Amino acid sequence: MQDSTITANMVMTCNRTRKTNMSRQDDMPTALDLPMVDPLPEQTQKYFDICQDKLGLVPNVLKAHAFDIEKLNAFTALYNNIMLAESGLSKLEREMIAVVVSSENKCFYCLTAHGAAVRELSGDPALGEMLVMNYRVANLPARERAMLDFSVQLTKASATIEESDRQALRDVGFSERDIWDIANTAAFYNMTNRVASSLDMRPNPEYHAQNRG
Repeated sequence: MQDSTITANMVMTCNRTRKTNMSRQDDMPTALDLPMVDPLPEQTQKYFDICQDKLGLVPNVLKAHAFDIEKLNAFTALYNNIMLAESGLSKLEREMIAVVVSSENKCFYCLTAHGAAVRELSGDPALGEMLVMNYRVANLPARERAMLDFSVQLTKASATIEESDRQALRDVGFSERDIWDIANTAAFYNMTNRVASSLDMRPNPEYHAQNRG
């Protein structure tokens, strides 16, 4: 009788925990009690509406920053400059860097969100999974492999990068500006990974099913 009571109590506790976690994921993008500004400024609301129209969701990383509109604007300006501005790196290549850096850092949010982006841009669900788990198993062109090797070295031990490592990027066709962009993209995700993981930022549930063929 005692064992069955303990089991029943454990099930009830697990169910309550599961419901609490689901509610937190829906209502709070991080573990911090920092609600969004309400109402949002007109320009911010327009930006969120565009995200909803184009993506089918407002990324939780934006909601997480929206307790302080200046911080949100600073974050989105940096993101847009690194990920969307003109560059010798394609959008897919930048997303690949995001995933591989996030894999090294085990960042749940960024692996989920940017893994979905790689699947969409490449049209290859398997590539997205390989980059999440171990990019070395993917049959990548020399250019992309060198780019990701450099990004991982920057992530794990940036002080060990030497001229020979930069030259390896030149040897596969990257320009000086491209190398700058690789370094800045990898560094950006090292920053966002640490913020997301330390604050238990959760990805939008919609990402999990996107672009899986």
